[in-house]
Amino acid sequence: MSICELGFMEWFHKAIGDPVVQIISRGSEPKQLAFSTALGITLGVFPVCGVTIFLCGIAIAIFGRHCHAPSVMLANFVATPIELSLVIPFLRLGEAISGGPHFPLTSDALKKVLTGHASREVLLSIVHALLGWVVAAPFILGALYTILVPTFTYLVHRFSSVPPVIVLSPRAEMKVKL
Repeated sequence: MSICELGFMEWFHKAIGDPVVQIISRGSEPKQLAFSTALGITLGVFPVCGVTIFLCGIAIAIFGRHCHAPSVMLANFVATPIELSLVIPFLRLGEAISGGPHFPLTSDALKKVLTGHASREVLLSIVHALLGWVVAAPFILGALYTILVPTFTYLVHRFSSVPPVIVLSPRAEMKVKL
């Protein structure tokens, strides 16, 4: 059974493609879209599941008009599968930075977690994963912003239905012909 038969492409187009085209066609600033998307993905890979939506809401409240809220939320949604795949790298990075003990990812460790015998180790591993994310987050944000600025510049110029706005400095001299 192919992906097309499962309706994945239709879902992808409806859930991600259409919102992206709507956001771009409204004439937003490319740098603002790039920052908002990079912020949404960076917060979306936070290694504690279920918390990212609240982090994005706080970031939107803090940055206000400097970020584009729909872009942050859409990027957070897109980053969810990436979040799950980065928990272990963040854990290992945090362990390497702190010099802490290596949390074993074995079936025996899973049994200890499920029976409640490894609560201290689990808490310590969460702290290590958070430390790894805190260290990696500025680099993730910077790299994504650097990649996304030219991408959104191209997309906004290509798909925007709003004419570009020319911003003049307050000291610019204008001559009007009558």
